[in-house]
Amino acid sequence: MSGGFQKVQYADGEIELNGLAAAPMDKPRAAVAVFPTFINSTPGVEAKARALVENGYAVLIGDFYGPDAPSTPDEAFRAMGELRAAPEAFRLRLRATIDQLAHMYPELPQLAIGFCLGGMGVLEMARDGADLLAVASFHGILETDLPADAPIKPRMLVCHGDADSLVPRSQVTNFWEEMDAVEADWHFHSYRGVEHGFTNPLALDGSPNPNYDVSADRQSWAAMLNLFDEVLA
Repeated sequence: MSGGFQKVQYADGEIELNGLAAAPMDKPRAAVAVFPTFINSTPGVEAKARALVENGYAVLIGDFYGPDAPSTPDEAFRAMGELRAAPEAFRLRLRATIDQLAHMYPELPQLAIGFCLGGMGVLEMARDGADLLAVASFHGILETDLPADAPIKPRMLVCHGDADSLVPRSQVTNFWEEMDAVEADWHFHSYRGVEHGFTNPLALDGSPNPNYDVSADRQSWAAMLNLFDEVLA
């Protein structure tokens, strides 16, 4: 066990991956793939996964990198760049987590959430036709090299800081137009003056995160829970 999580080994082709899984004592309402930040799972991401378990969901935190996982922010930026430079391979890496979750919980509805790179990841899974009821992206990158060209199955919630320096407003409007072109069912919540990483109270070094916004964090999380209630009703 690791912090209340069970380590789960799975694979993307020949790349061995290591996820973290947890479930409530009672039968879960649904199973949720949790895609982490560019530096892979962090205490902040694991706290969100625990909160899902407390709300009755089984979770699997995915692994972006496998045995060569970065250990510093600089390494993580390079590793993220390599993933994003190969968008089809990136989707296969994401799909491995979705498939593992479905293997673990074949009888449960499937959902996905993500933060930062993981937020981009859940939108890529929606674009790629993943059989999910809903996805929620928190301060995720919105641009893509493989825009949607077919109907999108899951309902989509995008929670975005309007001051996010990684996502200019042109990227936002391009995303809206892309989603409208395929008649996706999307909600977009934008928080004025809020920067990237607004859901995590701690920076990577454990110091207070200056970008954390308690209101945006609370409201975005409540919006996700409400959406999940709707799709599971």
